[in-house]
Amino acid sequence: MMFSQTNLSRTAWTPWVFAIAGFWLSSNLVLDFLVMPVMYVSGMAADTSFAAAGYSLFWSFNRLELLCAAIILTGILALRHQPQEFEVCRSGGRCRWALALSVGLLGLILVDTYVLAPQMSAMAFALEGVENAFTPVMAGLHGLYWLLEVVKLVCLGGLGWLCLSDLRSPNMTGATVDILA
Repeated sequence: MMFSQTNLSRTAWTPWVFAIAGFWLSSNLVLDFLVMPVMYVSGMAADTSFAAAGYSLFWSFNRLELLCAAIILTGILALRHQPQEFEVCRSGGRCRWALALSVGLLGLILVDTYVLAPQMSAMAFALEGVENAFTPVMAGLHGLYWLLEVVKLVCLGGLGWLCLSDLRSPNMTGATVDILA
């Protein structure tokens, strides 16, 4: 048995981009609509260690998001390199959308990681122990956070939709292996 070298050296990036986008989307939904509400309802938001716990949680999660954004952008750039093999980059418009969404996701998470999360955490640490710690500035930062989250979820959904159409395509040849007898 011999394996074709050209087919083994190719990576099927479309399933990877789709899987990472799905993982990222689902983990965002769990964090935003399960973990954080449970922390607020359980009274942890009123606890003095809430700022430290929130900072630790978001510091870790934002680094995971950076990794996801980097893998997705790498996958889209790899797909652009061999457009004849992958539907998402065969169509110029779809390819531009996929690239724009992946660059946008990286930009969003960079803002989340290096601007918004540190600012919110610094303010939360400064306001620890204050009776009404939800100031107008903190409310504005939370509003910006939720706006960025909605944009991120829309971008991830759009990117997933672009890749899903490729995974449904019967002529996708990215991961085939030819066996010669």
